[in-house]
Amino acid sequence: MRILKALLSIVIAIALIYSLNRSWGAVPAVGPLLSPFTGFWQNAEKPDQLQEAELEIDGTREPIEVVFDSLHIPHVFAKNDYDAYFAQGYLTARDRLWQMEFQTHAAAGRLCEIVGDRALELDRYNRRLGMGFAAEKSAAFMMDDPRTKETVDAYTAGINAYIAQLKPADYPLEYKLLGYAPEPWKPIKCAYFLKYMSGVLALGADDVAMTNILAKYGPDVTRDLFPDYPRKEDPIIPVGTKWNFLPVYYLKSPMNPKPGKGDFAINWPRHDPAIGSNNWAVGAEKSATGYPILANDPHLSLSLPSIWYIIQLHTPTMNVMGASMPGSPGIIGGFNEHIAWGETNVGSDVLDFYKIKFKDNSRQEYWHDNKWKPVTRRIETVKIKGKPDVVDTVLYTHHGPVMYTQGQKSYAKNFPVGYAVRWVAHDAANELLTFYLLNRAKNHDDYQAALIPYGSPAQNFVFADVNKDIAISPNGRFPLKKKEQGKFLLDGTNPADDWVAYIPAVHNPHVKNPPRGFVSSANQSSTDPTYPYYLNWQFAPPERGMRINQRLTAMGKATVDSMAKLQYDNYNLRAATLLPKLLTQVRPGTLSAQQQQALKTVQQWRFNNDIAEVGATIFVEWEKRFMDALWADDMPDADTLPMKMPSADRTMRLIDENPTAKWVDDTRTPARETLADIVTRSFQITIDTLTRRHGPQGQKWQWATTKATRIAHLARLDALSAMNVQVGGGTSVVNATTTRTGPSWRLVVALGPTPQGYAALPGGQSGNPGSHYYLNMLEPWRQGKLTSLQFLAVPKATGISVHWTLK
Repeated sequence: MRILKALLSIVIAIALIYSLNRSWGAVPAVGPLLSPFTGFWQNAEKPDQLQEAELEIDGTREPIEVVFDSLHIPHVFAKNDYDAYFAQGYLTARDRLWQMEFQTHAAAGRLCEIVGDRALELDRYNRRLGMGFAAEKSAAFMMDDPRTKETVDAYTAGINAYIAQLKPADYPLEYKLLGYAPEPWKPIKCAYFLKYMSGVLALGADDVAMTNILAKYGPDVTRDLFPDYPRKEDPIIPVGTKWNFLPVYYLKSPMNPKPGKGDFAINWPRHDPAIGSNNWAVGAEKSATGYPILANDPHLSLSLPSIWYIIQLHTPTMNVMGASMPGSPGIIGGFNEHIAWGETNVGSDVLDFYKIKFKDNSRQEYWHDNKWKPVTRRIETVKIKGKPDVVDTVLYTHHGPVMYTQGQKSYAKNFPVGYAVRWVAHDAANELLTFYLLNRAKNHDDYQAALIPYGSPAQNFVFADVNKDIAISPNGRFPLKKKEQGKFLLDGTNPADDWVAYIPAVHNPHVKNPPRGFVSSANQSSTDPTYPYYLNWQFAPPERGMRINQRLTAMGKATVDSMAKLQYDNYNLRAATLLPKLLTQVRPGTLSAQQQQALKTVQQWRFNNDIAEVGATIFVEWEKRFMDALWADDMPDADTLPMKMPSADRTMRLIDENPTAKWVDDTRTPARETLADIVTRSFQITIDTLTRRHGPQGQKWQWATTKATRIAHLARLDALSAMNVQVGGGTSVVNATTTRTGPSWRLVVALGPTPQGYAALPGGQSGNPGSHYYLNMLEPWRQGKLTSLQFLAVPKATGISVHWTLK
C-alpha cells in the first residue's frame, strides 16, 4: 500500500510538472513564470540596481559612452552616427523590448501567435487594412536612402545585440506571463511601427455615417447641420496669412453628391476628439528670456509602458535630446543646440472608401474607367498559437484593399462591405528621413527641408530656433481632392473620384514669425477657407486652440513656468460658452431637492475641470445627455444604420439662432418638446444617473474620481496598470486628460545659447513593472510639474548617474 501511494505521488508530481511546463492552446506554461530561477521574481529591480559597467558587445564600430542620469535617461556619446543608433537600439530594447515587439506584432497582424485565436479578427483586420502591404513598400523606400538605411541597420543591430545576450530568466515579465520568447528584430519592424502610429492617428472616418445622413435628409440639410467650416474657429495658420504660391489647379465640388447607403459591418474607428495634442512657440518678443520658448504635449491613449522613451544622442554630426518611440530610431520631438520642435495631429482626410463593382462572383475583375481591370490577390497566413494556421485572401484594386466582401465576418464598426480602402499610409514614404534631418537642423531653412519627405500621419510641426525664428506647418501628404471628396462614400468605378496626386509639399500651410508673436495648434482647422486646397471638412473642436491663443495673446513675458501652467490649464471654454445657455432654459420648479442642490452647484462652478470640482462632473455628464436628447432621435448611431450628431459648435448655433427648430422635438415621444423641456429633462436624467452611480452628491462626485483616469498596460493587465489617477482635465480643455487618453508626455524648451528642456512622462523610462523607473515620473506628470532635463555636452551628469562603456 505504501509503495502504491508513493508511486501515485510520483505520478501526480510528474503530471503536475508536465502540466505546468507546457502550454495548453493559448494558455501559456505557468511553471516557468513561477520558477525562482527564471520566473517573474527575476524581474524585480532596485532603484540603485544599475551599476557602472564596461560591456563587450558585438557590432559597435568604436567605443560608446552612455550616462544614465537619476531619471534613468540615457545620454549616448558616440564617435559616429552608426554607433549612436546602435546604442539607441540596444538601450531601448533593454528597457522596452516587449513593448516594441508587441506593437509591431499588432500592426503586422501577428497577435494570434502570442495570445491565440481570440485575436484572430483583429489580426485579419490589420492584414486586410494593408498594414503589411504598406510596411513592405515603406521599408524598401527608406532602405533606398543611404542615411536612413544606415540608421535602421544600426538600430536593428543594436536591438539584436541585446536580444542575443538574453537568457529566459532575463526576459521581460510579459514574455513570461504570455509564454513566448523574443525574436530577432528586422528593419521592416521599424516600418510596421510607423504604420502602427499612422493607424492610431490617421484612420478615423465618418464617411459611412455621413452617407447615411445624406441619404436620409438630402444635401441641403446635411450641409446645414454638418458645415465644412465651424462658426467659431481660431485656425492654426492665423486668419489673413497670405499664400505665397499659385495652386496647381482647382477642382470644383460636385453640385449634388448622390445619396446612397451601403451594406455595413461593425466597429470602424470614428474620429476621436480626445486623440489630439497641443503645441506652441512664443517668439523672443513675448519671452522673458529674449529667446523663443517651445511647448508640446501629444495626446494619445495613456498606456504602460510609456509611449515615449527619452534619450540624448551625441555624435560629431548631432547633439539632440527628446522623446523617441520604441521601435523607431532617432528623436521624434525634442531639441538640439540650435532648434526645438514638436508635433500635434492634423486630422486631415487621408482615408476614403470606394464602392467596387466586380464582374462576377469570382471577383477576378472590377469595373473602373469604362473597362474591366484585374484584381490582385494577396495571401495572408495567420499563425495561431496552439491551433492550425488560417489562410486569408485579400483582394486589391488600384484604390487599395477590399477589406470585406459580402458574407465575410468583420472586425470593424461602420465599415462598408464591398468597398476598397484608399489610405495615405499605403503609399511609400520616408518619415524617418524627416526626423533624421530635424535631429541635425540648425535653422528654419533646415526645418522646412526636413518636412518635405514626410508622409503620414500628417502632423502640425511647431518650430523655434536660436536665431529667434518661430514657425508652424500642418505637414504631410495631403491628397489633391475636390471639395468634400471623401466626406461621403465614393464611386469606385468613376475615375473622377480617384486620388490623382498629392498637394505639393511646398504648398502645405505654413507660417513663420506671425505678427501676434506666437504659433500654436490644438488639432483645430489648419487654415481659414482662403487656403486653396481641400484638407478636410471637420477638425477637432476649437475650444482648446482658442483657450491657448487667448492665454498666449495675454502673455507679455512668458517663462518656462507659465508654459507649464498653460499645459496644465483646466479652464473649460466649452462649458463657459454652453453652460449659461443651458442654465437659462432649466425649469427649477420641476426639480427634486437633490436636483436643485446639483443645479446650485453647477451655477456656482467657475468652469474649471480641477480634481475636486463637482460642477465639472455635472456639466460633462449633462452635455452628453443634452446632445443625446436633442439629436439621437433624428440621427441614431445604430449598428445597422450608423449616423453621427452635429458638433457642439453647430448645436450652440441652433440654440442661438433657431431654438424652435424641428430638431428640438423628440420624435420618440407623443408630445412636442420645447428647448426648455429637452434641457430640463436631460438635467434631471443627469442627476439621477450620477446619484445611482455615486450616491448622494458629495466627495464621490468630484471630477477626478468620476473621470477615473486609467493608464492601462498594453496587455490590459490591471495589476500592471495605474488605476484611478487623480488628475483634472478633459476632452475640451488644454489639459486634455480623459479616462483613457491624455498628454503622453509634456515638453517645454527654452531656446538660447544653451537650450534647456523640461519634461514629464505619465509613467517612466523602464518597461519593467518591477522597476523603480516604471512609474517614477507619474506623480510630477499628475501634478503638472516638469523636471529639468540634463542636456550634456560631455559624458558626465550632475547628481546621481551611472556610466557605461559599450565596445
